[in-house]
Formats: sequence, structure tokens, C-alpha cells
Amino acid sequence: MVYLGSAFPGPGLAFIAYPKAVSLMPVAPLWAALFFFMLLLLGLDSQVRSHSHSRSHSHSRPDGRESLTRVGLQFVGVEGFVTGIMDLFPHRYNYKYKREIAVALCCLLCFIIDLSMVTQGGMYVFQLFDYYSASGMTLLWQAFCQCMVISWVYGADRFMDDVARMIGYRPLPWMKWCWSFITPCVCLGIFLFHLVNYKPLTYNNDYIYPWWGEVIGWFLALSSMLCIPVSIIYQLFRAKGSFSQRWTHLTTPIWGRHHLEYMAPDIKPPQPEEHKIIISESVM
Repeated sequence: MVYLGSAFPGPGLAFIAYPKAVSLMPVAPLWAALFFFMLLLLGLDSQVRSHSHSRSHSHSRPDGRESLTRVGLQFVGVEGFVTGIMDLFPHRYNYKYKREIAVALCCLLCFIIDLSMVTQGGMYVFQLFDYYSASGMTLLWQAFCQCMVISWVYGADRFMDDVARMIGYRPLPWMKWCWSFITPCVCLGIFLFHLVNYKPLTYNNDYIYPWWGEVIGWFLALSSMLCIPVSIIYQLFRAKGSFSQRWTHLTTPIWGRHHLEYMAPDIKPPQPEEHKIIISESVM
């Protein structure tokens, strides 16, 4: 007995093996349409998130109306990339419809890149992107660095306080243990295991990618993985003073409770009575 997963590993299982098996079933066009519709829904589900924006504690407005709950669908990859660019250069994008234009340009760029994956040899390009650019190796490296920065540079307790101010209650302590110890160790262990057991990319176990294909793949992987250490080195060179002074300056958190302008109005701490200004209106 030959299993489809061993005969057609990777994307070939979904785009070659299963369609061929579905074509042998009764009413094959119907089952083929349902199968690819399922793949479409899976792709949308991995890119779209449904979020509910509502207040944690119910407060009535002065006019008596309650806040509405908004459920939206946002493309996580596009929104994350655009938000990062907008936050990185806040003063350069001060024109009207800046976010809409940035999202449109990002989608256009992704569309142009994806055109290479719908050609006759598009499956080879797709698997190259899937194996290197979107593989677990790059995501594990970024997750490890993110956990280390949040837990050991910014501070897990400080991050717990920020989460508590946003959601209205403090998370359980095991969340801090996961961020500080469990998750970094698991991510680093799997990352090293992936490197030790690395095998050159093949397609359907019969086509071996050439050396320049491997170079392109590693370039795709390192283009995102090297951003973190390169940014650290760049900031160290830009800072002034000795190495210890630079490191202390760069690793000292600047976010805190004094940044009240970044908080929502309903979660700001109340002002003391002596700072409140009472305006009385004359009735005469």
C-alpha cells in the first residue's frame, strides 16, 4: 500500500494527489469543485482574523447610548506589515488616505510577486517560497527573539501590567512562565533540530533544486531572520558612549505608565481631585 503523503509530499499532496483521486470518484466535477473551495476557505482562514472591538467594562455614554461591538475582518499579514511601516516612519506619511494607499501598494506588490506562482513552473516557485520563506525555521527564530525581548529586556511583569490595563484583569502567572522559559526553550530547540536535520529541497522526491535555487531559498529565509540582529548592531553603532552604556541605553524600557497619551480614555487612571478643574456656569 502506498500512502499519498509519502508519494506526494508537500504541496503536491493537495494539488496533485488528491485532485487525481477525486477525478476517479463519481460526479468528479462536483467533488473537485468542493475540494478546491475547501482549500480556498482554508487559505482565507489562515489570512483573515475576526476580531471584536468592545469595552471590557460597560460604561454608558453621556447621551445614554452604549458602545457598539464591531466585528471586522482584517488581513493579518498586510495589516501587520503596513502598521509596522507606518509606525516606523510616522512623520513621513502625513497625507490623506495614507493607510489606504499603503495597503493598496502592499497588495499590488504581493500580486506581482504571486504572478510567478501561477505560471507553468509556478509550483516550483511556490514550494521554494513555502520551504524557506514561510517555513517554521524563520517563524521559530522570530518567536524566540520576540519572547526574549519581551520577557528579559522589556520585562515580563511590565508586559503583564500592560495586558492587564488593556483587558481589565491580570493574566495567570503561567503565562509569564511560558513567555520567559517554556516558549523560548521550545522554539530554540525545534529551530536547532531543524538546522541539524536540514535536507536540500526536492519536488515530489524526484526533482532536486539546483544550487542557485538553494541560494535563492536561503536568501528568502535570511532576509527576515537577519533583520533582528542587523537592527541590533545598527542601533549599537548609532548610540553614543561605551559599549556597556550603549547596551544599557538600548535595553532600558521607555514605555511606561507615564505614556498616558497612548492609552484609551476609559483605561486612563483617574486624576486627583486637586488636578480637576470645576467649571460652574452662572444662572444669572
